[in-house]
Amino acid sequence: MRPVTFSKMEFSHSSLFGYIEDLQELTIIERPVRRSLKTPEEIERLTVDEELSDIERAVYLLSSGQDIQGTSVVANLPVLMRQNPAETLRRVLPKIREVLHVAGVEMQLTAAVSFLTVLQEESVSIHTYSHSFLHIILQNLEHRDAGVSNAWLETLLAVIEALPKETVRHEILNPLVSKAQLSQTLQSRLVSCKIMGKVANKFEAHIIKREVLPLVKSLCQDVEYEVRTCMCRQLEHVARGIGTELTKTVVLPELVELARDEGSSVRLAAFETLVNLLDMFDADDRSQTVLPLVKSFCEKSFKADESILVSLSFHLGKLCNGLYGIFTPEQHLRFLEFYKKLSTLGLQQENGHNDNQLHLQTLEQEKKYISVRKNCAYNFPAMIVFVDPKNFHLELYSIFFCLCHDPEVSVRYTMAISFFEVAKLLNSDVYTIHKELVTLLQDESLEVLDALVGHLPEILELMTNGGENNGSESKLLSIPDLIPALTTAEQRAATSLKWRTHEKLLQKYACLPHIISSDQIYYRFLHRMLTIILTNNVLPVQKAAARTLCVYLRYNRKQEQRHEVIQKLIEQLGQGKSYWNRLRFLDTCEFIMELFSKSFFCKYFFLPVLELTHDPVANVRMKLCCLLPKVKSTLKIPTDKHLLQQLELCIRKLLCQEKDKDVLTIVKRTVLELDRMEISVDASQKRFYENDLLDQEKEHLLLELEQLEKEKQKNEGRSTNINDKMFEKKRRDSKTSSVLAKSINLSISGSSSGTSAGKEEKKSKLVRSQSFSTQVLHPKYSNIDKCPNKSSATGYTSSVPGIGKSCMLSFSDDSFRTHSAGNSGNAAFPSGCSRNLFNSADQKNNGNKESQARRMSM
Repeated sequence: MRPVTFSKMEFSHSSLFGYIEDLQELTIIERPVRRSLKTPEEIERLTVDEELSDIERAVYLLSSGQDIQGTSVVANLPVLMRQNPAETLRRVLPKIREVLHVAGVEMQLTAAVSFLTVLQEESVSIHTYSHSFLHIILQNLEHRDAGVSNAWLETLLAVIEALPKETVRHEILNPLVSKAQLSQTLQSRLVSCKIMGKVANKFEAHIIKREVLPLVKSLCQDVEYEVRTCMCRQLEHVARGIGTELTKTVVLPELVELARDEGSSVRLAAFETLVNLLDMFDADDRSQTVLPLVKSFCEKSFKADESILVSLSFHLGKLCNGLYGIFTPEQHLRFLEFYKKLSTLGLQQENGHNDNQLHLQTLEQEKKYISVRKNCAYNFPAMIVFVDPKNFHLELYSIFFCLCHDPEVSVRYTMAISFFEVAKLLNSDVYTIHKELVTLLQDESLEVLDALVGHLPEILELMTNGGENNGSESKLLSIPDLIPALTTAEQRAATSLKWRTHEKLLQKYACLPHIISSDQIYYRFLHRMLTIILTNNVLPVQKAAARTLCVYLRYNRKQEQRHEVIQKLIEQLGQGKSYWNRLRFLDTCEFIMELFSKSFFCKYFFLPVLELTHDPVANVRMKLCCLLPKVKSTLKIPTDKHLLQQLELCIRKLLCQEKDKDVLTIVKRTVLELDRMEISVDASQKRFYENDLLDQEKEHLLLELEQLEKEKQKNEGRSTNINDKMFEKKRRDSKTSSVLAKSINLSISGSSSGTSAGKEEKKSKLVRSQSFSTQVLHPKYSNIDKCPNKSSATGYTSSVPGIGKSCMLSFSDDSFRTHSAGNSGNAAFPSGCSRNLFNSADQKNNGNKESQARRMSM
């Protein structure tokens, strides 16, 4: 072995001093930063008296402050206008007008934005705005800086829309005549062109013809190509304002002349304006004027005028469909061939160039060709309409194949975006593009996959259902290729760093139960979702996988597979070693409550969820407490009465044993929310409980009668009391038997009288025990924060007073438990309890009146 030499690792004397010199340079660089701090004198000049009002401070800073302070005042102008518009217009705005004459670029741009904000917020009336702000805007339109001038122009164009016609005519249109002359500056004429386009939609056609069109013609013939280009792009707005007739006689000739202009930018603007105005031309104009121009553009685009090639490829779809009615079969075929040629531009030899010449293409030309192919991909749905979807396979499928396999990502990305539109247009022939769907799903670029996933459920539905007219064979044959492509796409998204694409993909995969069979989902996708929940580190991805897994479980048709998945969810998530998995189990349970029935959740997941109340991690207990109201809403009484008791027990344990302050706070808030909730009642039992409540009201009435009679007996003499008591006893027995007979007929028809009498006696005892227990126990246990440490008669009671809510009371007294169990718990039925409580006063009054009537009759 050769000895290891360390000569290269030793620091030489020169390298060490070089390192020190570099450090000195860094210190020199830092010195100007330290020197840029404000001196005490500068801070003193920047200090303003705090006792000044906002208006006075603004005036002071604009008068004697520095530029940065003045810019701050101008930026704060909308706030001053909202607070005190009158004083701001009287004192602050004149100062801003004076400062803007000598202001810098930053203050000018800030003022343009502030003036536009004042207009949008409507702090003042439009009349006041035009009187105070419009003149300042017009003065700064011709600023020497192009950026400042454009900023004020944008503000003016927004103001024109809100101003009344007369103001626009006198303040803007009349001065525009002089501003548009050749003697004015280039910037002034460019501003005039843009104002012309805005004003054209403000007035009637005859006013535009008389006052605007002469200026438009003059600017279209300007000596500067920038002015001609700008005015040409505004001709569309002018044409919309003057109508079809004047467009044909005035605007179209100007466009034809500008389309033959020597400047390429002017020709390009004329071409785009012609395409945008196709709907305003009649068939004669299209065939005699527009079509020859378009044909000449197409011919020159490959030879003499490649500058128009990108724009032509972008507007080709609109152009072909706009001229569709006037095309001859030969012209139709010619434009289709032209589109095909553009779609492969740059991928093969064009214009007779050989391979050596292709290598000499500049980078700029290559970018142009890529843009052309991208535009062709954008226009592909329009070209399907142009050739008719029935002719797609014969005319356009080869181009579709080339665009989906284009070497540039931007082209394939555009095809992925428009894939859904193509599938809709093909309808029953959609099976012909299945291979391209598989290709795009397996694309190496995740951008392409992300674009395709947006409408993936709709595309897959069309793929499986659209070809039904052609038989099921094509649909069945497409699925074996489709499933591997879907799994490959998910795995590629999972291994990338773009978790949003992965999340989006998992969300869209929830549509698969409508596309493929339950067994295919179970063996190819369902276990993959569970693996993602257990292993992925991104929370949104885990939640998306959990919800999709619940959807798969919802549509699974085999009971054994469902039980297996449920068991894995409980064991690997609910009872997992990682607290993160247990949190995801609660998320999954939330999705199950959303997608499944209440009975399904109660049967499989209710008790595993409640077991997490003993979780050692506070975050798990906290999330569980937030979920408990939804858990309680799944219960139905009396079917799930035992689950309700388990829920109450868990709440009591949390209140008594919880040591974490944050968890305890959430527990108390959750208990209050649980108390306000009502538990749903089984439909079969609902009528029974309504009749039972009517029986309880009648029993209360009998108790009131008995109490009044006892008071009456105390006031009378002993001798007469005995006689009256015997008579009253006979009368009460007869009355009670008649009332009970009526109540039995109303509550339970067809039952025996002996059984009903026994039930009535039990109910009367239950009412007494409940009324006495609530009256005695309520004041003592009204605070939720108090929880006894020793075993006592009560375990937990609600902080919400009254028995009209679902209070979840629990007593160790066996007699009370027996009564509550026999009646299915008044605490479990707040509506019934509140009904008893609220009607007690009326029952008492009615009882008093009836007893008085009985005494009078006696």
